[in-house]
Amino acid sequence: MNDTLKIFIGWDSRESIAYEVAKSTALKNASTPLDIQPIKLNDLVARGLYSRDIDPLASTEFTYSRFFTPHLANFEGWALFCDCDFLFFGDLAELRDYQDPTKAVMCVKHDYRPKEGLKMDGKAQTSYPRKNWSSFMFFNCAHPSTRRLTAELANRESGAYLHRMQWAEDDEIGDLPMEWNWLEGWNEKPADGPPKAVHYTSGGPWFKDWQDVEYGDVWRQEALRIAPDFRPM
Repeated sequence: MNDTLKIFIGWDSRESIAYEVAKSTALKNASTPLDIQPIKLNDLVARGLYSRDIDPLASTEFTYSRFFTPHLANFEGWALFCDCDFLFFGDLAELRDYQDPTKAVMCVKHDYRPKEGLKMDGKAQTSYPRKNWSSFMFFNCAHPSTRRLTAELANRESGAYLHRMQWAEDDEIGDLPMEWNWLEGWNEKPADGPPKAVHYTSGGPWFKDWQDVEYGDVWRQEALRIAPDFRPM
């Protein structure tokens, strides 16, 4: 058995330090090898995989490219996708405890309904059903429903169809504990230590006006270790 866990993290040219911190903290806490790769939109375009028109409502460069994860994993085994705005305290190898061959994908099923407005980067903050479910998806890549996520389908279907996981039946979407996609500023802070994965969904410490956030000191320390010249935007 290959113990290496495949991890794909969304990469955005405006927030490259966020990707680096997510990757670094994931590796730091891992008990088994992690194969971590960025999903870079320009790379997918250059390879002829991504052909969607530009969506003015897309908040990141990986708004749609995240759904290429099963394709990039060759539709084999299990693979995780997560947004770049994560800080990890947990061991991602523990996700294997939740693998269920009957499920196409596992996620935290938030009931997250933010007020519509702007995020800290000026992008629109919108509310829609199953919001944030797709920010941390543990794919069963060989599952028949997951295998429907071909490049053709990911390029063709609407954002609602993809993000609401309508490519799978409702009973094929499995549950992960809230601690694996803990929404900073929304979920209650745990009493017994940090969550497994902190998600800065509204804005993180790489923004100068977004410094007073939970676990922000840990994030900043890691960012400065990686890039000593780092300064918030």
